[in-house]
Amino acid sequence: MASRAAGDYPEVPEPLPVPGVDTHTHLDICTGARGPIKSGEPAPEVEPGADEEFPPLAFFHDTAQQAGVTRIVQIGCDMRSARWTAEVVAAEAAAGRDWMLGGVAIHPNEAPRLAAVGLLEESLTEIEQLAAGERIRVVGETGLDYFRTEDDGIAAQQESFRAHIEIAKRQGLALQIHDRNAHADVLRILDEEGAPDVTVFHCFSGDAEFARACAERGFFMSFAGNITFKNAADLRHAAAVVPPRLLLSETDAPFLTPHPHRGRPGGPYLTAVTLRKLAEVREEPLAEVCEQVSANAEQAFGTWEL
Repeated sequence: MASRAAGDYPEVPEPLPVPGVDTHTHLDICTGARGPIKSGEPAPEVEPGADEEFPPLAFFHDTAQQAGVTRIVQIGCDMRSARWTAEVVAAEAAAGRDWMLGGVAIHPNEAPRLAAVGLLEESLTEIEQLAAGERIRVVGETGLDYFRTEDDGIAAQQESFRAHIEIAKRQGLALQIHDRNAHADVLRILDEEGAPDVTVFHCFSGDAEFARACAERGFFMSFAGNITFKNAADLRHAAAVVPPRLLLSETDAPFLTPHPHRGRPGGPYLTAVTLRKLAEVREEPLAEVCEQVSANAEQAFGTWEL
């Protein structure tokens, strides 16, 4: 993707009329920061060889506040980023900044790689330990991805997904799902295992029919910047039928930067663009959509207040 140096980021959009929420972002990638290779090791500030011009965490805090995106959920989805997430959300809270909560998991594309070297079970144990942190409110992103994983990796993905479902239920946390080209199996496994009380489809990728199937089960659906893409008509139709009480917003930053900035890196502040598109698609006032999404986020993840 394009360079993630600070000067490559789009300008901050007009502030939202009421505060918005980014329920899924990857600031470890945005900043070039990563966690330790092994638990207990010090975390390097910047990935070796990374672009030294990556913006610092403060850039993403400040631009988000300027756009009216006052709260975020930082997601770590491999072991290094999960450790970094647990550390940074605790450090931000200790510094009196209440803008960030966290989520930890093994991404479905990571699960087969860990299984191949005999580390999946050990990694799942550590994920549950990290999930016990006070500012960790999400087990995710987990789920299934049949786009990038070969057939021989599907069993490991499904094993990992089932384990994450159980971790979320034991810890009393929201489950955040990555679902790519796997709608039927994701729903089947959730039905077989029994979904946690709060289940969120991150970067919702289905059509209106799939949205209705999720709504019947009481699952939250979170929409990212790709809802603005020209080829995303099915996604916009889906967003239009989501019950208000199940609607969430996100960026998946630095990925899925919304139009007209597609191809440039994104940050949580661009949730403001996605929320405006959601309001347009749903033919609802922007302030009402922001208020509803904020209320839904509090219901799903609890309070951000310290």
